[in-house]
Amino acid sequence: MNKKHFKPNTHLVAMFFTLLLPFIGLSQNNGSGLNTPKNYSVTPKLPKPPKPEPFEVTTIPLPNEVEGSQTVIGNSSINLKQMKHIGKVDERFQSFNVEMCEVIGGDFWIPYELIDSVRKHSDKKGIEALKWKIEPINLYEQKLRNLASALGPTYVRVSGTWANALYFQDNDEPKLANAPVGFKNILTRQQWKGVVDFCKAVDGKLVSSFPMSEGMHDEKGNWKPEQVKALLDYTHSLQGEIAAAELFNEPSHAYHGDVSKEYKGINFANDLAAFKNLASKIAPNMKIIGPGSTGEGGILPPKSIDLGIDELLNQTPKPTFDVFTYHYYGTVSKRCGGGQKPENALSAEWLSKTEKGLAFYETTRDKYVPNAPIWLTETAEAACGGNPLAAMYIDNFRYLEQLGRLAKKGVQVVMHNTLARSEYALLDHDTHNPRPNYWVALLWNKLMGTDVYEAGSLTPGVDVFAHNLKGKSNGRTLLILNTNETEATVVLPKSASQYMLTADELLTKKVKLNGQELKLTDEDNVPTLKGEKVKAGTLKLPPHSIVFLAFQKI
Repeated sequence: MNKKHFKPNTHLVAMFFTLLLPFIGLSQNNGSGLNTPKNYSVTPKLPKPPKPEPFEVTTIPLPNEVEGSQTVIGNSSINLKQMKHIGKVDERFQSFNVEMCEVIGGDFWIPYELIDSVRKHSDKKGIEALKWKIEPINLYEQKLRNLASALGPTYVRVSGTWANALYFQDNDEPKLANAPVGFKNILTRQQWKGVVDFCKAVDGKLVSSFPMSEGMHDEKGNWKPEQVKALLDYTHSLQGEIAAAELFNEPSHAYHGDVSKEYKGINFANDLAAFKNLASKIAPNMKIIGPGSTGEGGILPPKSIDLGIDELLNQTPKPTFDVFTYHYYGTVSKRCGGGQKPENALSAEWLSKTEKGLAFYETTRDKYVPNAPIWLTETAEAACGGNPLAAMYIDNFRYLEQLGRLAKKGVQVVMHNTLARSEYALLDHDTHNPRPNYWVALLWNKLMGTDVYEAGSLTPGVDVFAHNLKGKSNGRTLLILNTNETEATVVLPKSASQYMLTADELLTKKVKLNGQELKLTDEDNVPTLKGEKVKAGTLKLPPHSIVFLAFQKI
């Protein structure tokens, strides 16, 4: 055996803490009284890391041209033939959100570089001063459709806080000047048709939620079905369908999302029962999913939760769901007082935090809806639109670690928020050009199949995930992420197609695939992503690199 010296990056396991405001909701929630930090356009640089101490590991060398079944990384090895099959995910495992606010137009997060200048000309206070009016998204734009189609098949979730007080105007008259009493926002037939047509065009199954503002109840507090029925009927008239629906968005933060403060767990249980009764008659194939809560289990302070999960589900009639859903953000952005820093974005604690977010709701699922599949229906780098780093290469590691870790834990679907609005979007909101996370989403969709395997543990800071090669049950794809400042090596058991992602720096929007910068074609089409053949033997993984290795046969 040969002894090799490795220098671990010890600062990457440092603990980090973020300040979370107790009244912040996790979509574009309403609130006030926030002291907003200034100079948002400045993105901090990564500090020079401390000099690491070397330590010794042993590796088992393989001859460069030997074809076998064992991959060696540092002091760990992966046997392609002996990897245990541990689960299967939905074919639409990687999916995305389009906020209802984008569909109808409304107040959404101001880009960081414009916050200071916009605030000078606004009399808004608190969190509302961090939002500005956006126009409805054009879901018929061919570039947007092309880019979304390349990620398919997916679920397309159209929801968010704005859906909680939404009035569907079920006619073809000009849009009402104001929403009826009990509602705040208006959705027109034309806008909803755009959603249905978009989903058809991009091979997306539509997921949504319904309003729960005061207009949804009569004087006795009974749930009124008219708005839900009208939207479902109109969807069907377009030869479309809502594949799955939550009763309303984020009941855990109901009072931050236009739901009356008189609303309690028993109201949720009764409303859900009435909703399910209606759906069974007019949309029997629509999955009833929920509850769609977020932030519990230590992710957010307990006092920030309006309706806890036990209050919602420990009721009679008993709330049940076809799919158990939750939302997850590891922190809030600096818009809302968060303190996430680039130097923490590759730490083991940060990258594994998504498992902590799952653990609480997984236990809850087992308690109240045992054996129901779990979907994560809304997630991103940080709530409140994301941090500036969400649009940069550094967040590729979090994005892929989340997919890999949750697939191993049995989560069936992960819906990123959003496709094309704010810093956490896959696409730039003005140009719809791809951001770094779009490119890794594209590679995941191209290479990672639905069968999940246990790939074992590797050198600290080097994580690996294994799925079948998409479309090939006897093939394998290994996703390896080197989060370290130092080079790592992999000994390949046989030849593979390599898709190596690197960048000149972590805080950049430019990503390279096998050394070439990724860009759309001159016609704004998605380029063909080609692998580079690598032979059996030692493969070097540059610092802060990501590689997909596609093996045609194990």
